[in-house]
Amino acid sequence: MTLLLTTQDIAQIVARIGLPQVLARMVAYIEDDFRRWPEFEKSPRHAVHSEVGVIELMPIADAREYSFKYVNGHPKNTREGLPTVMAFGVLADVATGVPTLLSELTLTTAMRTAATSVMAAKRLARQNARTMALIGNGAQSEFQALAFHHLLGIEEVRLFDLDAAATLKLVAHLSHVPGLRVVVCTSTAEAVRGADIVTTVTADKTNATILTPDMIAPGMHINGVGGDCPGKTELHAEVLARASVFVEYEPQTRIEGDLQQMPADFRVTEFWRVLAGDAAGRAMDGEITVFDSVGFALEDYSSLRLLRDLARELGLGAPVGLIPDLADPKDLYGHLMAEAAVPLKRAA
Repeated sequence: MTLLLTTQDIAQIVARIGLPQVLARMVAYIEDDFRRWPEFEKSPRHAVHSEVGVIELMPIADAREYSFKYVNGHPKNTREGLPTVMAFGVLADVATGVPTLLSELTLTTAMRTAATSVMAAKRLARQNARTMALIGNGAQSEFQALAFHHLLGIEEVRLFDLDAAATLKLVAHLSHVPGLRVVVCTSTAEAVRGADIVTTVTADKTNATILTPDMIAPGMHINGVGGDCPGKTELHAEVLARASVFVEYEPQTRIEGDLQQMPADFRVTEFWRVLAGDAAGRAMDGEITVFDSVGFALEDYSSLRLLRDLARELGLGAPVGLIPDLADPKDLYGHLMAEAAVPLKRAA
């Protein structure tokens, strides 16, 4: 049987062990799998684009387990009462192909994106970073703010969004968090001024220049999250040119990230190499660093593993008959007819 985890199960996990602990364990799982980077069969995600959004499949596997995530990105959805991003995922046994886990990933994607941001910032931001600008205050913003506060020691978040209602929503959720100061700003430039870390997590599918070179100060770490598909950017090209740039999976980021603006020979470092000790993270306090994060399938693989393990620990989820339980694996027809007859016998 396949274990099914719904949105209610994910909410129960957070309720029972706490969001900070879920995020901390997610960082650990993602780091562990990034350290095993050469063991995975990897590819850029498969994307189908339309005028209003994108639908993607994100597969990856090692020798034991395969996973994929189905995910969309439709910025207009909020006007129709739907999330911009919706997702689910599967974990399967490589030896047999049996799907062992089917899980919601809409809520989980927001948590894993924040966990990945923190994983990178631990090595790329200055050790004394205490202030973060958060540009884009939509559905993922609380997770970014809380992950950086609880796991990296951020004490002040400086907020800006063109949608004032989104900022008010974020303020309402953060205002009672102990030890976190929340400052509402009137522009990106105001929010960025004096920030140690700048997180951009905007949704519009457009070639934007939310951060321009005049906003960037020595020593800043830029956590670029929103530039994640062709034709969608957040950073001016000169910001990248002045920085040490780190990515998840270079072939994918060159297509989808802010890196799409740069020439093919522009140098970047895949982040797994930092964890493996093959490359340096931040080299000096005055260095400008950029994590051009587009989201990669390995992070979802790690998250699905974590959800499965937490569900086992907490006794959550329900087994579902996603695959027929065959008496004779060569007799699909016989199984179908036997199953079809069951309601008839009950009715009789």
